[in-house]
Amino acid sequence: MTITLERAEQAYCRVRDVVPRVEWATMADDVEAIFRLKQERNAIILAHNYMTPEIFHGVADITGDSLALARQAVDVDADVIVLAGVHFMAETAKLLNPAKTVLIPDPLAGCSLAESITPEDVRALRAQHPGVPVVTYVNTSAAVKAESDICCTSGNAEQIIAGLGVDRVIMIPDQYLAANIAARTGVEVITHPGSCEVHERFTADDIRQIRADHPGVDVIAHPECPPAVVAAADFAGSTADMVDYVARKRPGQVALITECSMSDNVAQLYPDVKFVRPCNLCPHMKRNTLSVIRRALETMTHEVTIDASVAESARAAVARMLQPGLWKDKAVTA
Repeated sequence: MTITLERAEQAYCRVRDVVPRVEWATMADDVEAIFRLKQERNAIILAHNYMTPEIFHGVADITGDSLALARQAVDVDADVIVLAGVHFMAETAKLLNPAKTVLIPDPLAGCSLAESITPEDVRALRAQHPGVPVVTYVNTSAAVKAESDICCTSGNAEQIIAGLGVDRVIMIPDQYLAANIAARTGVEVITHPGSCEVHERFTADDIRQIRADHPGVDVIAHPECPPAVVAAADFAGSTADMVDYVARKRPGQVALITECSMSDNVAQLYPDVKFVRPCNLCPHMKRNTLSVIRRALETMTHEVTIDASVAESARAAVARMLQPGLWKDKAVTA
């Protein structure tokens, strides 16, 4: 227990600016148990940028956006992967690590984007637009990925669309990401009326109000926001791009137009930057708590499984995203 106590105290040092000591006292038992269970289970925790600081900085082993988690999941040296995020992320980790046990702490941690589209929708789009390649955002189920030619994240969507070398693509399911990528690439994009319930709530008026209240603030928007929001921002990019922007520019003030736990996590890394916090919470991400992660490790639930008939095609679509050389390994317009 001495080892775990030391680790718990080290974890608190990483979050003490955003988690009061009295609040940490209610979390310490779970933190200690999680460190112990990770050793016993040979487990590793992957945490998305939208996790709360006590998870992101406290107990996670690998952190990042969807693309970073997908890439790093391939190389994890563990028998068990706990995905502190939402269900499609856990499915992606399982696709890339079929021999490992992948746990999603709360199976109800879903995603409005993933739930906005079905495999039948993808087949209907293909029928309406024969020969047009399907680029699918990773914020989708494995079953939808299996109907796709290649996946993308907000961090590499522009690169992937441009790299296909075509004039038209079907890009699903986020209508706003698709519109923003179309504006950047000049490629005609056919999309689907899906959106993120967190990002779609931001408006251009919100940006104007933030600038009025905080003169000189740098505004960084996620590309899942409506195009008017992206146009009103100083920069738009994935959560990893947001972190990189703050690291490079060190603005005096910055507003991250995305899920609000992101600001807490980045603020810990750059205490010299003042973070304006427009706060839209993702109710699905917030189903992940220390106690829920602890229970997942104690009971080895909830294990993510993917039907073999779906997994092979879905894994291929993800692999093409992660390895650009595979983009042309089949006729994606077939």
